[in-house]
Formats: sequence, C-alpha cells, structure tokens
Amino acid sequence: MIIGLLKDTKPGESRTIITPVEVQELAADGHRVLIQRKAGLRAGFTDEEYSKDGGEIRNTMEEIYAECDLVTKVKEITHEEFGLIREGQIIFTCIHPAANKKEVDALLKSKCIAFTAEDTHRYGSPNCEVAGKLGALMGVYNLLSINGGSGKLICGIGGSPGASALIIGAGIVGKNATEILASLGARVTLMDINVGILRDCQNIFPKNVQTAFSNSANIRKVLPDIDLIINCVKWPKHMKGHLITRDMLKLMKKGSVIVDISADVGGAIETYKPTSHEKPTYVTDGIIHYGVDNIPGAAPHTTTVAYAAAILPHLRSIANNGIIEACRKDGYLRRSLTVYKGILTHEETSIIQNRPRQTPEKALGLFDKDDLDWAPKATTTTSE
Repeated sequence: MIIGLLKDTKPGESRTIITPVEVQELAADGHRVLIQRKAGLRAGFTDEEYSKDGGEIRNTMEEIYAECDLVTKVKEITHEEFGLIREGQIIFTCIHPAANKKEVDALLKSKCIAFTAEDTHRYGSPNCEVAGKLGALMGVYNLLSINGGSGKLICGIGGSPGASALIIGAGIVGKNATEILASLGARVTLMDINVGILRDCQNIFPKNVQTAFSNSANIRKVLPDIDLIINCVKWPKHMKGHLITRDMLKLMKKGSVIVDISADVGGAIETYKPTSHEKPTYVTDGIIHYGVDNIPGAAPHTTTVAYAAAILPHLRSIANNGIIEACRKDGYLRRSLTVYKGILTHEETSIIQNRPRQTPEKALGLFDKDDLDWAPKATTTTSE
C-alpha cells in the first residue's frame, strides 16, 4: 500500500501523525510512505530524516492525494482538499464529523473510506494527556495580571495562599490537569459523576485535592471561591443546557479564568467560543476565557512522538490486513469509521446532522457478531 502523510495547515497546528520511526515500521511491512515536504518540520522532524528512514518526499498535497491509497494527517480535511479525494481512497485523520457538515458532505460525495482518529483510542489519546497538562498551564499563565487575570500566583507564597481551581471531569484530561495544578500548590476541587473514579483520585492525588460530585448545584456553591476553572467534560451534543451558564459567571470574581479544554460550542461552558494560539483568550462579563481547540499543537514534538506511536497499529492493520479485516479485529477502529464508499456510518454525526446511516458492521458486511472485537460507544449521543 502507498501511504501518504500530509502537512497540516490549520493555524497553530504543528503536530504530525507519522514520524521517521513509523516510516521505518511501515516500510519494513513492505509499504511505501510518501511525505509532503516539511510535513514534520514544525514538530522537529526533517525531510532528511524521513528520507533516511525510507520515506519519499513529495512537494504538494495534490501529489500525495494523487499517488496514495491511504492519506493521513492530524486535523480536519480542509476545503482545499475536498476535490482531491478519490473514490475508494482511505482517509485517516481527526475529522470531528458531527461538528463539520461540509466536511462530511465532501467525504460522502467522494465515496472514499474515512476514519475519524479521535474515536480509535483503546487506552485514550495522548492528545488528551497533553491537553490536560498544557491547558492547566495556560490557565495558570492567564491568571497573571500581565495577561488580564486577577494577579493570583497559582502556588501562593508565605503569608499569601495560592489560587483555587475547579476541574470538571476526572478522565484522562482532568487527571492530567489535576496533576499539574496540585503539584504547583493550587487548592484543587476535582468533580466527576463517577464515585469510583473520585475514590481513586482521593488515593492518588495529594491532600490539596478534594473531590465532589459534578452537578450544577455543587458548581454554583464553589464558584465564588474559584480563581481558575478547567473544563474537561466532552458535553454530549444532544443535551440541552450547560454545566456553567452565562448567569453563573456573576458568581465568579473578576479576572478569574475559564479554560475549556473540551472546546465545544454548545457544550459544558455556555460562553465558550473557539479561539486560536495566535489570539487564545477573550473576556465575557469580566471572566477570561481560553478557547483554543488544538491545545496540544503548542507542544508538537512531545505530542507527536506519543500520538504517532499510538496510531501506528491502526495504520499497519489497515495496510497489512485491508479495511474489512482490520475493522473486524478492532472495535475501536470500526467505531471510528465515518463514511464508507458514500455511506455514512458514524452514529453521532447521523443524530446531530439528521442524516441516514448504516452501522459500520452492515456497511462492511460483518454479519457474524460473535467473530467481532467490540468497543464501547464513543459518545453518549447514540440512537436506539
């Protein structure tokens, strides 16, 4: 198979999804790997390194699409790429399909086979780990008065206590945000809806971390004392309402900071809107909001090394076994199948965009359910 790596063009995005290490592995399996020029440069990987390890350099994305059976990168397919996708071509990237109708339209029209990478992670994405750690640091940075914040130092000093932080959601993102803020000396309240997870967190984090059930009443109760909120909850797109409404901002001190790592319009934070690394914050009712939707892109080398290693088994399985067998063997890969030769197969997208769909199993002709690896639903936005 000929596998192509595109250079990501989203503003502020410097990650890549294949490093020279993965090129070596894929080449050892007998595949060719084509690299768009400078695709990995901003993450610290030169064209010379790719070439040395078996990669073939191409100048443009047009060449990659024209020559490759499988095309991959980190972020969404852009408008400039829509007309380049060929029928039967395999696309593997973070499509975020439910929120991107035009992108889905283009994928369906092309009759390609597309996987949305964010749904493929059996053990959680390395991007989530980076987003939690880095999002916490961005919150700490924006609390400083030079950035418009309240002027509180997260750790405090002798005679002056540190800042208080609320972290909503104790998954991979929330735990990593908690690790950073707790280690810096913040007074942290970590909320979740799962008592088992909260018990575990009480055991693994120091005593400056307390836990509580996540609901609007408990959030309202603590907001007057909170300097920094880190939202780590991927709010189900079918749900109405929010965890933190605009009205609740009145309970907070001016100059406090909200970092919405889940970065979701209509999500847990009512006042969220997307921002970029170039202009990461805005102020609503005196509260600083950090809304960058690709936080890990600011630490591209660290993120890429782990992310590429996590994705490699999927790329190898597709290339070595073919689409149907790869999806049969791995339920996480199968649930990420978004479109298949003109058929929508992604459940959340079907519901949010009110489109007809087939299950991945039906589209792929996988009728023997006892022979399949199964994965849990990727989101709680599911059909009957």
